[in-house]
Amino acid sequence: MTQILYSYIHKENHEYLLQNIALDFPVQFYKKILRYRRWQDAQLSLLGRVLLDKGCRNINKEINQEKIQYTAYGKPYIEEGGVKFNISHSGNMVVCVVTEDCEVGVDIEVIRDVDICDFKSQMTTFEWQRIVSSQDSRNSFFEYWTQKEAVIKAHGMGLSIPLKSFEIDNNQTNIEGVDFFTKEVDIDDGYRCYLAFDDQETMLGMRYNMINVDEY
Repeated sequence: MTQILYSYIHKENHEYLLQNIALDFPVQFYKKILRYRRWQDAQLSLLGRVLLDKGCRNINKEINQEKIQYTAYGKPYIEEGGVKFNISHSGNMVVCVVTEDCEVGVDIEVIRDVDICDFKSQMTTFEWQRIVSSQDSRNSFFEYWTQKEAVIKAHGMGLSIPLKSFEIDNNQTNIEGVDFFTKEVDIDDGYRCYLAFDDQETMLGMRYNMINVDEY
């Protein structure tokens, strides 16, 4: 079972989160939260860990967040327990995916006004033509962008992989001989969100719970 958990940040909850929830996490992470200048960034980071904890408990997995490590490319992981996870945030929303099945990545983006021409160099010729010929170029751009971001997060090497070096076609792509498959997750009309997996059978047979975490 794949857990997809999400939450929105709220300023009125911030002091409660700092004083009652953040202290349950490792000291180094708590200090990191306090270093953020903007309450929004602090709360997004904290809620990502809250969602991870809840997602693991929902599949009967207990994790020690002190043992979260990072690869050389900055991807967080836990060696023990067989849990795969990924976290993304944008705007006022944070989303976390937790699974036992395969490598996974998630990306969420708030749909906003952007000059899509600034990102032409990040797209393949095929992708760019699909974007500019779409009836809604902005929405099409975010569709491709979130898929690409989710894929490089599932791959594990992040932005060290040039986004133009692989092409999304029919919700799938290949990076250095490894196939990745994407799936859209409908959470909020103001956002685009995609998951990426390195196993097609997992994606096609995926059963998942969508959980809005309103209580901490």
